[in-house]
Amino acid sequence: MKEIQIESPPRTIMEVYKSLPEGTLAELIDKVIYMSPAPLYKHQDILFEIAQALSIHLKKENTGKLIISPFDVYLDNSSNAIQPDITVILNSNPGKLEGQFFGVPDLVVEILSPGNKDHDLVKKRDLYERFGVKEYWVVDPETRVAQGFQLKENRYADLAIQAGKIQSPLLSLTFSF
Repeated sequence: MKEIQIESPPRTIMEVYKSLPEGTLAELIDKVIYMSPAPLYKHQDILFEIAQALSIHLKKENTGKLIISPFDVYLDNSSNAIQPDITVILNSNPGKLEGQFFGVPDLVVEILSPGNKDHDLVKKRDLYERFGVKEYWVVDPETRVAQGFQLKENRYADLAIQAGKIQSPLLSLTFSF
């Protein structure tokens, strides 16, 4: 583990967030830090299946990059830094990928954990909608049900709710997991 020396106390909540040790499972949403325990096996198993399918597609089509958590995505400079389970950044995205990602991802996938369903289904859904994430998927690892949202006129419209399948209009892709 890397030792951190703080030469002067942080002055902003973003500075506090940036001072957390590398690999810390934490997110900053509307100036509040949320910390999470390590994910369970089913969470990681589904995460791998979905990431693998998306990665194969993105490489084959040469359309973008896929990043899995923990990885910081800075939606702004002061109040919102997140660690989506899966982040997709298309080649046309104007954000900056420089160690972390600074900007708004094109597609985000969150795998639910037993204690945080409302966090992903309400708080993060609202955050992603507000910042303009084009497509958002939430997957329950227990039931394998995937629920999708697509940004239309700055509001999320519901996409399919299906077990073991994601149909992404953004990527023109349907795959099973």
